Amino acid sequence: MATLPLPDPGPAFEDFVGERHLAVLTLVRPNGHPHTTPVGFTWDQSTGSARIITWSGSVKARLLEAGHLRGSICQVDGGRWLTIEGIARVTGDPDACTDAIAAYAARYRPPKDRGDDRRVVVIEATRILANAHLGTAGPPGARD
Repeated sequence: MATLPLPDPGPAFEDFVGERHLAVLTLVRPNGHPHTTPVGFTWDQSTGSARIITWSGSVKARLLEAGHLRGSICQVDGGRWLTIEGIARVTGDPDACTDAIAAYAARYRPPKDRGDDRRVVVIEATRILANAHLGTAGPPGARD
C-alpha cells in the first residue's frame, strides 16, 4: 500500500500507463550513487504501486535483496511524462510474480519464462509527478 493517499489520477493517466512505452528505473544505492536502467513496468492503481518483472541475477534485484531503496520510474512520450517515486522492494513470491507477468503481458508482450528465477520489483508510490495533460496524479503539491 502506498504510504501517502494517492487520488484516482483520471483516464488520461490510466491511458498513458497502459500504452506500450518503456521507462527508466532509478534506484538510489546505499552509497548514494544511482543505478539507472530502461524497463517495462505496469501500474496498479488499487495498490498505488508500479511493478517491474526481472530475474534474481539482475543488478536491480541484487541491490534490493540487500534492503529496500528509494527509487523512481520515469516514462516520457513527447510532451507527456510521468515520474513515480517511492520505496522499492523485490519479491520472488509466486503469486506476485504470476500477477506481474500477466500485467506485463497485457501491456507489452508475454515475457520469457524464467521459472523460479523470476522476481518482481515493486515501487510503492509516495509521490507521482506528471505533466498537466495527465490530470491530477499525486498528493496535493506533487505535480511539478
